[in-house]
Amino acid sequence: MSVHSRGVKPPLIADGEALTKAPPVPKTLAPHAKLEWRRIMPQLIGRRIITKADLAGVENYCTAVGAARTITDTLSAGGLPDLKLGGLQIRYMQAARQLAAEYGLTPTSRARIGTALPDDDDGDNPLAV
Repeated sequence: MSVHSRGVKPPLIADGEALTKAPPVPKTLAPHAKLEWRRIMPQLIGRRIITKADLAGVENYCTAVGAARTITDTLSAGGLPDLKLGGLQIRYMQAARQLAAEYGLTPTSRARIGTALPDDDDGDNPLAV
């Protein structure tokens, strides 16, 4: 019997090549994106799931969050709502949410990290060999 795993993401685990120190904020990021970088990088470093190869994806996440926040600032400045700008904001927020899930920045993806720990509860199992 085959196990269906389509759409199921593998658990996130600590990487042997994980960064131990946060890299500097990329100079090319917009102000809101830089704030997001500074907010999330300590969490990613602490969980030991981010490597040098992942930095471009994290930068993309921060760019998407920063762009969505910039649009929020623009829309909240008043005047008539701009539907095209609102649609663009939604797309940036969707991209940010998808990228956040890749790096364990959502509640569901953090739960996957928690389930990656080995289960050592063999003491109560009479069938354990």
